[in-house]
Amino acid sequence: MTDTTDPRKRPLLVMMTSHWLSMLGLFLVVTALVTWLVILPIQGRGGPNPYIGIVVFVVVPILFVAGLLLVPLGIYLARRRIHHSLGGEATLEPGVAWRRLGLFFGVTALVNALVVSLVTYRAVHQMETVQFCGQTCHVMTPQARAHPVSAHARLACVECHVGEGARGWFESKAAGTRQLFEVAFDSYPRPVPSPLASGRLVPTRETCEHCHNPEQFAPARLRVISRFAEEEANTETQTVLTMMVGGSRYGGIHGKHYGPGVEIRFAATDAEREKIPWVEYRNTNTGETRVYQTDAGGSISSAPKILMQCVDCHNRPAHTFSPPDRALDAAFAVGMLPTTLPYLKKTGMTALKATYASSEEAARRIPEAIEGYYKQSHPEIYASRAADVQRAGRHVAEIYSRNVFPDLKVTWGTYRNNIGHDTSPGCFRCHDEQHATSEGKTITMDCAACHEAIAVEEASPDVLKTLGLAGRMSALRKK
Repeated sequence: MTDTTDPRKRPLLVMMTSHWLSMLGLFLVVTALVTWLVILPIQGRGGPNPYIGIVVFVVVPILFVAGLLLVPLGIYLARRRIHHSLGGEATLEPGVAWRRLGLFFGVTALVNALVVSLVTYRAVHQMETVQFCGQTCHVMTPQARAHPVSAHARLACVECHVGEGARGWFESKAAGTRQLFEVAFDSYPRPVPSPLASGRLVPTRETCEHCHNPEQFAPARLRVISRFAEEEANTETQTVLTMMVGGSRYGGIHGKHYGPGVEIRFAATDAEREKIPWVEYRNTNTGETRVYQTDAGGSISSAPKILMQCVDCHNRPAHTFSPPDRALDAAFAVGMLPTTLPYLKKTGMTALKATYASSEEAARRIPEAIEGYYKQSHPEIYASRAADVQRAGRHVAEIYSRNVFPDLKVTWGTYRNNIGHDTSPGCFRCHDEQHATSEGKTITMDCAACHEAIAVEEASPDVLKTLGLAGRMSALRKK
């Protein structure tokens, strides 16, 4: 028969459950391990965070070591207490030990479930930040570079790329899992297709239309387009347009496409929706229906009919990539590039259109090319304005870095903007006078349907002086 009064023959289970210090130590060890396992991946994926770092590398190890020290201390005290018969025979019963162990695991599981749930919530929140989407997933570098300079820079990616409710959340995480495997096995497409082209676009009624109501009337808007010539003086000309945005029953751009009862469907024969041979206009209020078709309409029998939505025109609301001449024009217009450096527009165009093996090579060679041009062709300019030339070279290189990504096969024009019709087919995909009904009625190509031209490529439009804008805009130019 076993001598139950000999502490050396006590089962380890009884020893561990007979003193609160050993139970506390075991609790600290388990909790520290669970906390470390769930927090460490966040620290690794989300970038350096001093507070998470303190928890992972200071607090958790201290708790773990403290727990390891308390477990044997508790066992020693339990053996000592039993040896002196201070705990009573009840503490020696295996049933009591098992009940204590069960209670311990219940409390520990509850506490750690709370820790895991809080950290999991934090992890999900972290994965929905702009930093995680743009910096952790390297294939989204182009979109991450374009987002901070867009009109939606303060919106998180998920506000436009995740649909409503549990379905939208699940679909986004399923897509994220697929993308994770593509990145892990280096099998993702280059360039990465836009959601419009890939067919994974979230309907705008679940995203854009939470803030933007296309049926609401919007007043006419003034648009000033500045262009700079590729010649010595970088001569500026301006086009001034009054955009008839409209809406609801007031007509205009939005009213014609999203007025009361208006539904427009179309068929596209390419993923980017740039080739549209078939368009159907329907007004559910009046019962009117018109079908417009081009000569290529015979190829649409198998093409899906798509209900028009905001992003079919506003396809780059937060990730706009400019052609090189338009990007340089914008930089001149806001004073980032000086118009008084001769031939800067032409020199910048040459540097931007050159072929570079990598972004790093472009960042080095573009400033060198611009600086070299002024050293060789305009040494007197370089001698007096070397700092201006060097700043101009750096800014032109920044333009390249925001629009071209050789490693991802993203170049000028890879992601085209459908707003307008200057740098892409845009409006002219449908408004080309080639889409006609069986009665011969065509989709208008009349400029006045969308805007009124107040000035077209004028050196100094009088309308800007009348509006008091000429002096303000001129003040932005660097001399």
